[in-house]
Amino acid sequence: MAETMTLEIHRGDTAGGELVSYTVPSTPGMVVLDAVHFVQAHHAPDLAVRWNCKAGRCGSCGAEVNGKPRLMCMDRVDKYPAGEPITIRPMKTFPVIKDLVSDVSWNFEVNKKIPAFKPRNDRPPRFSQEEADRVQEFRKCIECFLCQNVCHVLRDHQRKEEFGGPRFFVRVAALEMHPLDDGNRTGLLKQDLGIGFCNITKCCTEVCPESIHITDNAIIPLKERVVDEFYDPIKKLFRILMPQSRPEAGD
Repeated sequence: MAETMTLEIHRGDTAGGELVSYTVPSTPGMVVLDAVHFVQAHHAPDLAVRWNCKAGRCGSCGAEVNGKPRLMCMDRVDKYPAGEPITIRPMKTFPVIKDLVSDVSWNFEVNKKIPAFKPRNDRPPRFSQEEADRVQEFRKCIECFLCQNVCHVLRDHQRKEEFGGPRFFVRVAALEMHPLDDGNRTGLLKQDLGIGFCNITKCCTEVCPESIHITDNAIIPLKERVVDEFYDPIKKLFRILMPQSRPEAGD
């Protein structure tokens, strides 16, 4: 007789929901998304779940499995205790559309605030391998938004109007640290993206499926740039004497 397991899956929409139990056969190498697809095929064809590549590259199938933000396609079921149910809920930080599908559209509104790459013309268009490596890490982001989901500033304090979140600090870092970019986004980081709210708990780094060192390599260096720009006493005096030099939020 084939071994089975129990999935407890959130069913509901914006009006509310509940956990519903399903029995699924357990097969070698099975991932959580496989089990959810079995439920769709045999128990609940109307179960809503977002997915695409099933290879950990598109970032679509983010959910909370036993309370932890995961990509369901990369989360093997055999790592969970046998005989205990596996609980699957949508990402808590974002509104639920239906079942396991969250509305992550807010993230794309934040993205619109970030000025694009601005080429500099004061040096030849060449840079070292070390400079390339520094920003290449940030380009691994697949926009699964697990880091946004786990960030307590967004998850617990709902500071969406004041805080951009770790995914967009990564995007700003990819621009600010590019050797050929001439933009200045420190004002944006301080004011519109609210980087000061981050207290560097590293929870975003812990859940990143691409192993990006979000806190150490992106957020902390960006915080240092903001401090240098706005809180260095000499620069502060210079801005008082020459107020026209103050950077704007979108610069």
